[in-house]
Amino acid sequence: MEKILVLDFGGQYNQLIARRVRDQHVFAEIVPYNRITPEKILAEGYRGIIFTGGPNSVYDPASPHYPQAVLELGIPVLGICYGCQLIAYIDGGTIESAGETSEYGMVEHRVTDRDCPLFKGVPEKDVCWMSHTDYVSRVPEGYSVCGVTDNCPCAAMYNAAKRVYGVQFHPEVTHTRFGERLLRNFLYDICGLSGDWTAGNFAESAVSHFRESLAGKKVLMALSGGVDSSVAAVLLHKAVGDDLTCVFVDHGLLRKDEGDIVERTFKGRFGLNLIRVNAADRFLARLKGVTEPERKRKIIGEEFIRVFEDEAKKLGKVGVLAQGTIYPDVIESGAGDADTIKSHHNVGGLPSVIEFDEIAEPLRTLFKDEVRRVGIELGIPYELVWRQPFPGPGLAIRVIGEVTEEKLSVLREADAIFREEIMNAGLERDTNQYFAVLTDTRTVGVMGDARTYGYTVALRAVSTDDFMTADWSRLPMELLAKVSARITNEVKGVSRVVYDITSKPPATVEWE
Repeated sequence: MEKILVLDFGGQYNQLIARRVRDQHVFAEIVPYNRITPEKILAEGYRGIIFTGGPNSVYDPASPHYPQAVLELGIPVLGICYGCQLIAYIDGGTIESAGETSEYGMVEHRVTDRDCPLFKGVPEKDVCWMSHTDYVSRVPEGYSVCGVTDNCPCAAMYNAAKRVYGVQFHPEVTHTRFGERLLRNFLYDICGLSGDWTAGNFAESAVSHFRESLAGKKVLMALSGGVDSSVAAVLLHKAVGDDLTCVFVDHGLLRKDEGDIVERTFKGRFGLNLIRVNAADRFLARLKGVTEPERKRKIIGEEFIRVFEDEAKKLGKVGVLAQGTIYPDVIESGAGDADTIKSHHNVGGLPSVIEFDEIAEPLRTLFKDEVRRVGIELGIPYELVWRQPFPGPGLAIRVIGEVTEEKLSVLREADAIFREEIMNAGLERDTNQYFAVLTDTRTVGVMGDARTYGYTVALRAVSTDDFMTADWSRLPMELLAKVSARITNEVKGVSRVVYDITSKPPATVEWE
């Protein structure tokens, strides 16, 4: 499989670069700059390298640097923002601070060298997205400037003989109107790729890989019934067959009727070995009195593992724990020097000691939309692949504050009404995730001339391609009014309904 290395120098758009490359049917791997050598890059067979952006100044000795040998491997290189400056710096150019003429936001870009293959089919003038203070003031010997802005004398540069390119702007951001074309030029014209990465190819290679790597091993699959774990379970079942046992932990934090639906679907429809563990009392006891979100997640993550360990002992020697971890889980849980946004129960929520020899995560490199495409390729029914995403910790992170059975009961009913009305309105595909949250706020209301003092329910709906960023959904006011009326009339204990109109960032999709 053709693949591109995205060499990570700590920029904010690094995952977006990988997504844009994959959109061109080329597989991209993100690797921190300090975890791979030029020799390893060559041995891995990467067909191209992209240096990401980053928040540092290359002339600061403490900033991330990389050996100049990477530019002599004969592999095409594209540097973006900090990556462009780093290429210039390690190859003998000069980097300076722009001072008061720093560029942030949308800026007009002009192509100055039509011979540069990066800009084939790109207008002479167009808009790009800039985010920099430093700039390349002198390009290295053998390089030519091929793009400028009013305040940046080197917005793009290249060395045709080495096949090394750099752009000061961000082609991966949609505000750079020609960014998609530029990346395609790099991948197809400069790297000579054919675009052989598809969901079908991924599924085929993943099944083959796990058939070999897990041969003769007993595998315990943590099945939640959500999209990610469902796709992972079917993929692994194709790879190892009856050596896979799926354990569905009903932790008492599921949506209305969720447990019965999961059991019926996977036992009946797919014929998987499925064990349903009713562990509601066990989880609620651990969560008693806990209000802090990260503690909830870690408690649930640890308890999941302990339940799986108990079930593995009943089955005999089971050495492999399989999970439906996907790429955003890994990123948000903190990887390398990245900040922990929130610990996902299957990544940052794992206890430090577990009684399994290894963990298998077949979807760890995929974004949510890619997981869905793989699911379709594996023959999973459309209605299951497009189910609403549901977090592993379940309703525990949609009940703000302490989790109690009373609160869970209220939230289940409110959430079921919201989801039902979204479906009735035919908006389930226009809105990528929608759910109710039970806040920890009580407010005064009036029903039948009597004073009430009930919970506030918040409704959340977002549109997104990859769940790394998300925009709040502009649901019809008539729909929201109907949902609000039904919840306040049908769900005892709720006196007020509000709608969350915050995008990601600055918020996350879930409230906790």
